[in-house]
Amino acid sequence: MSEAWNAPERDITPENVVVSRRKWLKWAGLAGATAAFGGAYGWLRYRGTDQEVLSAGRRPNLAALPSMPVPGFTDAGRPLTDETAAARYCNFYEFTGTKSVWRHVDDFEPEPWTVSVTGLCAKPRTFDLDALKRTFPLQERIYRHRCVETWAMVVPWTGFPLKELLRQVEPSPQARFVRFISFDRPDQASHMRNRSLPWPYTEGLTLAEATNELAFLAVGMYGHDLLKQHGAPVRLVTPWKYGFKSAKSIVRIELTATQPATFWNTLGPHEYDFQANVNPGVPHPRWSQSSEWMLGTNERFATLLYNGYGEWVASLYR
Repeated sequence: MSEAWNAPERDITPENVVVSRRKWLKWAGLAGATAAFGGAYGWLRYRGTDQEVLSAGRRPNLAALPSMPVPGFTDAGRPLTDETAAARYCNFYEFTGTKSVWRHVDDFEPEPWTVSVTGLCAKPRTFDLDALKRTFPLQERIYRHRCVETWAMVVPWTGFPLKELLRQVEPSPQARFVRFISFDRPDQASHMRNRSLPWPYTEGLTLAEATNELAFLAVGMYGHDLLKQHGAPVRLVTPWKYGFKSAKSIVRIELTATQPATFWNTLGPHEYDFQANVNPGVPHPRWSQSSEWMLGTNERFATLLYNGYGEWVASLYR
């Protein structure tokens, strides 16, 4: 038996077939629904060994990252998720609609890499990876992560507050939003060959959200550089929002006066709203958000408003 969410990419989205947005949402939702109910029969069949999973997404010069633990973010109230469990099961739709992203990232080249910060700011600037790590002291923060599909994990991220990067470019008074743009390389990420979808992946925050203490740019996790399947070499982390807000493999950050279009909100505005704060009282149209299950253990917890980070962010929405 071959489930749709574990079929080879050539069987899901042939290059000569244009998939409508409705079909895309129906197909992607099928994968999400199985995650929401913890069903993963096909995933278990193709899970791979721990060594295979951790090796697949490593870059040739994967390095340990020195960082300073940040008081207040050294304990997420739950045990850390096993690194292999986190690496084995994740979303990265540029590569595949399955959770086994690690099987599809071999061709992706995350180095060399630059991140440009542009738009409504006084000092636009482009950073390469070394400049990011050199300019901003690296911290380690343990955050809870909650996917809109109801799976969750606890991860030690390495990076720095997004507000420090934005301070460097000096946002203008007209800037009200921050737009994040991921890479656009269909030769390295096969799902991007379907150009009926709004590639590259984009996400957005209000400027107030982006300068909140929690908003974090990660260059590593578990003490080393990001694996490819986790958004190498630099990604956004917004722990009070559903995971699709945390854009991966970012190449450009823009300050704008108006709310930017985003990938999932463009495809399904009634299912993936722009704000996307974790809220157990607002169900997804196809499943409840009242509880979540942890990668690696399948332990189930009640979902917390703002993923439990209300003391940092609730004031943004009053």
